[in-house]
Amino acid sequence: MDYTFQWGVALRYLPDLLQGAWVTFHLTFIGFWTGLVVAVFLAVGQLYGSVRLRRAISAYVVFFTNTPSLVTAFFIFYGLPEIGILWSPYVCVLVNLVLNAGAFLTDVIRGGVASVRVAEMEAAETLGFSMLQKIRYVIVPHVAKVLYAPISNLYIVFILGSALAAIFGVEELTGTAFNIASETFRTIEIYSLAAAIYVVMTVVASVVLALVGRLAFRVRARVL
Repeated sequence: MDYTFQWGVALRYLPDLLQGAWVTFHLTFIGFWTGLVVAVFLAVGQLYGSVRLRRAISAYVVFFTNTPSLVTAFFIFYGLPEIGILWSPYVCVLVNLVLNAGAFLTDVIRGGVASVRVAEMEAAETLGFSMLQKIRYVIVPHVAKVLYAPISNLYIVFILGSALAAIFGVEELTGTAFNIASETFRTIEIYSLAAAIYVVMTVVASVVLALVGRLAFRVRARVL
């Protein structure tokens, strides 16, 4: 094989790749943490809601946790326009991330919510707390400490999984790398830089999440 590496060509496109990385960051950040908020309420509903509500939530969780994220993204992107719902590629991918994150996190958080001591919930009942107050003052602090580490790990997985957005024309990191490689034919160099940026993003995210966990929730999370 006679291949001459031209890293200078690839490095000229580094600003474009970094711009794509920024899109990856805010796409994943908004999608995942919105899904987390949704999951908190769904987990509570699954544990304390009516029979019909629990069944509806379970059906949602089973569907999204047993269906490839790419398939649900195709449904949102190509299926919803058939019934008159037209969203941009970015919004379609974002909604897909929220729905998938919400489903996966509901299962995780349900276990954390179920581990809340009965005495704490009874004390909240005695004080006349509403369900929203129970979530805010009793459930969330407990779940945050118990489940912070697995939720942080799942966030890293979603950063990498957001690469499917490239299929729908969203110019996040993978999509930008694909377009540049198609234009320059420097596939190895471009994707090597993209891979390096992904490594930096995930390491930085791990460090930040570990530090936040230690400072805010006293979670003994490893920084690296």
